[in-house]
Amino acid sequence: MGVLTENKKAYYKYEILERFEAGISLIGQEVKSLRTQGINLAGSFVVIKNGEIFWIGAKIPPYQPKNVSNYNPDRSRKLLLKKEEIKYLIGKVKQKGLTLIPLKVYTKKGKIKLEFAIVKGKREIDKRDLIIKRETEREIDRELKLRGGS
Repeated sequence: MGVLTENKKAYYKYEILERFEAGISLIGQEVKSLRTQGINLAGSFVVIKNGEIFWIGAKIPPYQPKNVSNYNPDRSRKLLLKKEEIKYLIGKVKQKGLTLIPLKVYTKKGKIKLEFAIVKGKREIDKRDLIIKRETEREIDRELKLRGGS
């Protein structure tokens, strides 16, 4: 499984509650472009419209910019999920404070997949607590290595 791109800021900004894997409805040149040039997931999100799930805000550059006539890099792309999963997601997103955010784009058995998650936004206090916890763990590890090595 080769990861093409990952949304690392999502792990910092949001509390990830549940992950999902979906296929993406792409045209041929988008597949080639994703594999060669990649994509930036920042600013993109997943929405539910009329019982279908769409990935919005992802800008996939054209594979060969000079040969493209009517290609729209900002178009919404349909995500392919089972009906039960879609119904479950509709129920979850209706809850206050929950949203769908893409985490990474990767290949699996030759197909391009999108991993997205149901997330809840973190408050600034939570982010600071996370940073403090991480720094203390680093210092503890550093002290243990110094004492264990001498």
